[in-house]
Amino acid sequence: MLRLRGRSITWVAPLLLLTAITVADYNTTGEFRIISWIVLVPGIACAICGVWGTALFAVLSLVAYTLVDSAWPHQFQAGLPDFILVSAGGVLATLACVVRVRGERRALHMRDVTDTVRRTVLRPLPPGWGGLEHAGVYLTADARARVGGDFYDIQPGPYGTRVFVGDVQGKGLGAVETASVLLGAFREAGYHEAELTAVADRLETRMLRHREYTTALGRDDGDRFATAVLLGFPADRTDVVDAVVFGHEPPLAVGPGGVRSLPAGGGLPIGCRDLGPGAPPVCRVPVAADETLLLVTDGVTEARDGAGDFYRLVDDLARAVAEDPRAVAPGRLVAVVRDGTLRHSRGHLTDDTTVFAVRRIRAPGAAGGEGPEGGCSPR
Repeated sequence: MLRLRGRSITWVAPLLLLTAITVADYNTTGEFRIISWIVLVPGIACAICGVWGTALFAVLSLVAYTLVDSAWPHQFQAGLPDFILVSAGGVLATLACVVRVRGERRALHMRDVTDTVRRTVLRPLPPGWGGLEHAGVYLTADARARVGGDFYDIQPGPYGTRVFVGDVQGKGLGAVETASVLLGAFREAGYHEAELTAVADRLETRMLRHREYTTALGRDDGDRFATAVLLGFPADRTDVVDAVVFGHEPPLAVGPGGVRSLPAGGGLPIGCRDLGPGAPPVCRVPVAADETLLLVTDGVTEARDGAGDFYRLVDDLARAVAEDPRAVAPGRLVAVVRDGTLRHSRGHLTDDTTVFAVRRIRAPGAAGGEGPEGGCSPR
């Protein structure tokens, strides 16, 4: 904020104060001496200027004090006590500035580290990646945090493009670590495995291995799990999508005709397969060319207003699409959900919030391949 045309102007405030105190003291009567107030100048400089700037103002303050106080050699002098005060104030202000600058550098370094972690968990996705138009919004419940347990990614491969969106149980660095582990497994399995069931198996196995590892370390997060949605866009079909739901909210298909929930046949969260009869089913569902698939985490579905009522996502989307059919575009769709969630909760998010929207980029006149209309099937 203290920049003008790209140049720092932090020195203006202490300089104006230095000038004002010097002129005011010189032009007032001897009974009203304020020259000792000049100790405030390095104090202000240490809060907004650099170390060398603060040291310079400490010296200037001492020089100004000496000159003004000696203007009356035989009367009205503040004397040695105030000279010591101004000198000590300048030294302390410079030392305080050193501490402040070091703290700022540490904070900037930690922000860079956090941004690197965020780019690892939520790597930047190129436009049109994997033949999909996409948009995502990620908001952390903690305003000071920059990354959490929510995740999303797209992985193109020889068997089509896979999309992975989910939420790790819990918070903190353990949740971030688990999200990173799952994303690493997805990026490899999503590329190499021909069947979506095999990708789901690899994710389950990786979660169990990670839990064994954390338990061996003696950590208390050995029972961590993740809810997620795994989508597969087949390479030979453009009118269907395969979906595996791991205890997560099913995807929504949003088009000019309205909003519908995909019948994705929910399964257990990743890491909880031993509690159920088998693997989650893979559902093949038809998707129109003008429909966008929307995936959200519980930061959206569990957002509450002041009265404790949940955010009505489907109703809000239907209203937005009815008012403007162009709202089905991924970028506009995630903006609608983001703004609606924040408006409903008045900006007080209780959980990390992820909104991710994808749809195929279709060439003009392209037609989908032939095959079954849809359905869910176990392994």
